[in-house]
Amino acid sequence: MTVPPTILPPKPVPRPDKVSLWRYAKLFRADLLSAQPARLYRAWMAEFRTPFFRSYLINQPDLIARVLKDRPDDFPKSTRVNEGLRPLLGNSVFVTNGDTWKRQRRIIDPAFEGGRLRVTFPAMWEAAEAAAARLATRTGREIDIEPETSHVAADVIFRTLFSLPIEHHLARETFEAFHSYQRSQPILNLAALVPLPHWMPRLFRRETTRSAARIRSLITRLTKERAREIAAGTAPDDLATKIMTTADPLSGETFTTDEMVDQVAIFFLAGHETSASTLAWALYLVALYPEWQEKLAEEAKAIDACDFGVMAKLRLSRDVFRETLRLYPPVPMMVRENACPEVMRERTVDAGSQLVISPWHLHRHTRLWDNPDAFDPARWHTPNGKNCQREAFIPFSAGARVCPGAGFAMIEGPLILSRILRDYHLTAGPVPVPVAHLTVRAKDGIRLTLTRRTQ
Repeated sequence: MTVPPTILPPKPVPRPDKVSLWRYAKLFRADLLSAQPARLYRAWMAEFRTPFFRSYLINQPDLIARVLKDRPDDFPKSTRVNEGLRPLLGNSVFVTNGDTWKRQRRIIDPAFEGGRLRVTFPAMWEAAEAAAARLATRTGREIDIEPETSHVAADVIFRTLFSLPIEHHLARETFEAFHSYQRSQPILNLAALVPLPHWMPRLFRRETTRSAARIRSLITRLTKERAREIAAGTAPDDLATKIMTTADPLSGETFTTDEMVDQVAIFFLAGHETSASTLAWALYLVALYPEWQEKLAEEAKAIDACDFGVMAKLRLSRDVFRETLRLYPPVPMMVRENACPEVMRERTVDAGSQLVISPWHLHRHTRLWDNPDAFDPARWHTPNGKNCQREAFIPFSAGARVCPGAGFAMIEGPLILSRILRDYHLTAGPVPVPVAHLTVRAKDGIRLTLTRRTQ
């Protein structure tokens, strides 16, 4: 068994066990994580009652498997948390259920099959090289690394989806509009806490609706231009072309322009925001633990040419990235709704209840993991780590609704992390405070100092 470092990575301070609904709503608005009580780190199941609905957080692995893997059709995605995201995501695969969702996945999934990773790898490589070059101007002083990781994550999305670097004017405008959308905190909508009838206005913030409309307008331009290139036979072999030319094997239909805009919006939201979050935390963790930083820097010397085979040499980087996903899962909570009454841990869970699966709490569960709050990338080669990886590690969800880009992320993340560490030494600044809205970010950014490594 490995011995973890004595310094523990930062973790939010939980709320008191019992608070009023008003107090909870206020805490929820500030941060999803610190709005939860400490008992969730060891509970197998916890019930929360409000005047409007009941919710149950489940950490027990067999219950999670029932919901995500064994009977996913009986536990559709709850619309509650997604209410605030609809101005941007429309009817995308992130918010749909049932036959609509299944049709969308039949069209999307072929674009992310294993063999396609080799096709997209050169675009990831170019984005990593561009990120390393940009950082050359940021050395010698303390900087917030989160804007840098957001930049490179967006660059990866545009290069792999539309074969455009982030410097392209449409990519740049979309990136800037997305930052406006993030600042509006779209997930913090009243309907996330109070069930509202379909006819009632959702009272979205003006900045949320304005920036969402701008993003969708820009994506529409990109999508229509790609449709013209496909028709002319000049389209590049990237993700957008693959998705737009893939027909549903059951109906023979392809996505309409509006449907494609919905899907690109979620690719940008999920692929950009989650990758940027995890990469920023990974850079902070290797700065916090210099011995691991030096191991990865040594391993990164293998990065010398754009060859997909290099990924087989980045084993330690993959372990560090996986440990980062455990400690700071980019999507901290997933919400399902049971379609029929269920019995869980001898409790009757009424139909329509909210079932919360929290990777944040599951990944740090004191009854499942050895040293759950410690940064220990070597854990993945221990019996406990291997067992937990099968039963209690779901950064990309699991089962039928597992993120189609999971394999994509596990190439992109370790590659960019290694590429940065090959050229730069990182020193940690003030301790960041994790908070969660769309994803797990740092309250006031992640401050690091970069210095050039001598070759």
